[in-house]
Amino acid sequence: MQILGQEKDLLYLLPKVARNLEERADKKSGKLIEISKMFDQEYFDGPRELGYGGYTYDGRWLPVAKTICDEYSLQAGMRVLDIGCAKGFLVKDLMTFCPGLEVFGLDISKYALLNAEKETIGRLHLGSAVNLPFPSRSFDLVISINTLHNLDRQNVIKALEEIQRVSRAHSYVVVDSYYDQEGKDLFMNWVLTAEFHDFPSGWIDLFREAGYRGDFGWTIL
Repeated sequence: MQILGQEKDLLYLLPKVARNLEERADKKSGKLIEISKMFDQEYFDGPRELGYGGYTYDGRWLPVAKTICDEYSLQAGMRVLDIGCAKGFLVKDLMTFCPGLEVFGLDISKYALLNAEKETIGRLHLGSAVNLPFPSRSFDLVISINTLHNLDRQNVIKALEEIQRVSRAHSYVVVDSYYDQEGKDLFMNWVLTAEFHDFPSGWIDLFREAGYRGDFGWTIL
C-alpha cells in the first residue's frame, strides 16, 4: 500500500470568512450553480450568491505563505506549483515571503488569470488539474487549496495522479469536508461548485486509491 502523507492545517492563520448560510440556501438554485461553475466574472466579482462576492487582494494569504515556506523548508531556486491559483494571490505572497522562490500557478478561469496580480504575470497558466502541462518531477512542492473538489470523483483521482507525477518532493491538498451529518447539511446549503465531497475517511480512501502520497487538509464550514 502506498504511504499517505500527513493531515496538516496550514491555513490556520487565514481569517475566517463570514458566511450567511441561510441567505445562500434561500437563494441557491440550479441557475446560480450553473453560472458559478463557469468560474467567470460573476463567480469572482459578482454578487455573493454566485461566489466570492468580490475577490480582491488584501494580504490575508501572507501568513499562510510563511507557514507553507516554513513547513516545507522552501528556499530561493526551488519550484512551487499552485493548482487552482485563481488571481494568483498565494503565488504572489509565496514569492514575497521567499524572494527567489520560483512559483507558478494554474487555473481553468481565463477571467481570473486576466485579472491576476501584476507580480504573477508570466507565471500563471490556463489549464486543468487533470492534465497538468508540466514535465514529471518538475516541482519541489505542489499545492492545491479548495480546488480538487470541483471535479467529479474520477477526475479528482486523475488530478491527484497528476499532482503525484509533477512533484519530486512534497505536495499538499485541501478539500471540502465535514465531520458529521449536521456539517454535511450545512455544506450542502452553501456549496455551489463542488462535484465531489466526502467525510475525511472517504477522502483518505480516495487519496490511497489514487496513489497520492502527499499531505492533506480539510476546509470545514
